[in-house]
Amino acid sequence: MTFYLLLISLLLNACSNLPPAIKDVPMYDISYSQANQGISSYKNAPVRWGGVIVDVENEQNHTFLQVLYYPLASYGKPRLDKAYAGRFVIKSEEFLDPAIYAKNTAITVAGILAGDIERKIGNKTMRLPLVLPTTLYLWPNYDSDSYYQGGFGMGYGTYGPYAYPYYLRGYYRPYPFLPFRHW
Repeated sequence: MTFYLLLISLLLNACSNLPPAIKDVPMYDISYSQANQGISSYKNAPVRWGGVIVDVENEQNHTFLQVLYYPLASYGKPRLDKAYAGRFVIKSEEFLDPAIYAKNTAITVAGILAGDIERKIGNKTMRLPLVLPTTLYLWPNYDSDSYYQGGFGMGYGTYGPYAYPYYLRGYYRPYPFLPFRHW
C-alpha cells in the first residue's frame, strides 16, 4: 500500500510543471492593496501577483507589461472570476514578444516590488506598482469548443449521437435497433 501511495505522489508531482517561484508563495505575502497604500514601505519585497495583460510596450532595453491585478488561487493562477483590484507594471530586461505576451492573456509573476512607475491610462496619469520579475508564467488559453461537452459514457450521455434517448444530429431517433446512418 505504501508503495502505491509513493508511486501516485511521484506521478502527481511529475505532472506539476509550474515553476517553483510561481508555485510557492513568498514568505511574506504582500497583497496588492497593501503595496498600493504604502509602496515605499514594501520596496524590494518579494511578491507573487497575477492578472491579465492589458498592454505591452517594448523599448530599446526593456519591456513593460501592464497587468490588471486579480487575486491568485492557491496554485498561482489568477482568479478571473473575482473582481480586479487595480493595475501593476512588470518591467523585464528581456524583449517580450507582443505576439506571445498578448492582450487578455492570464499571467503570473514572481519578483521584487521595485517601487512605482507613472503610466498614462487613457487621458489620466497614474502611479502603478512596479515589479521586476524573476519568473513569468503565461497561462494557456483553453478553447471551450475543443473539449467534449458532457455525457458520461455507455450510451447515457447528454450529448452526441448515442445520447439517451437516442438523438441523432437534432432529430429524434426512436428506434435504437435500426442501423446507424451517416447523412
